[in-house]
Amino acid sequence: MKRLGLAILAVALCMTATRTAMAQGHLRYGVQAGLLMPVSDYNTADKMGFIGGVGATYWLPGTGNIGVRGDVSYSSTAHKSPVTGNTKIIGGTASFVYALQPASAPARFMLTAGVGFYNLDFGGATPKQSKLGFGGGAAVAFKMGSSSSRLVVGTRYTSVATDGASRLTFLPITVGLSFGK
Repeated sequence: MKRLGLAILAVALCMTATRTAMAQGHLRYGVQAGLLMPVSDYNTADKMGFIGGVGATYWLPGTGNIGVRGDVSYSSTAHKSPVTGNTKIIGGTASFVYALQPASAPARFMLTAGVGFYNLDFGGATPKQSKLGFGGGAAVAFKMGSSSSRLVVGTRYTSVATDGASRLTFLPITVGLSFGK
């Protein structure tokens, strides 16, 4: 947990240091929620669950279609019978975003790839683990009327290291709202 606190502090300091640079680019922020589908070994142990989170994308000035994104999420999946309990994941991800259409398009397709830090709680006697992971995915952002709000539908294949030989892999499918420029 101490590492997670240090990671959050580092992100906050980076955001403060780049405040003047941010005035030149565009910042979008939003919320998302959806289903978390366990993949591979994770799927043999757990059922489909839920995920919710917040995020922000800073679109770099002069590019129009390249951005840097930060996400924080919480998810939970129930163990399959006969085992009781659930797996809880709290994670933060930093990603690069590439948009295939301009911001003015009614539907904007985006690709993402990045790394994250995740706190894994498998429940029971298993100790919590804080591990690095990576992910890549895609999203489509649909304009909502004449405002700058967008309805965003996305997914990101995520793979997180564990103390065991296997990795924890999952596929969140989310729907969200984003606001900003």
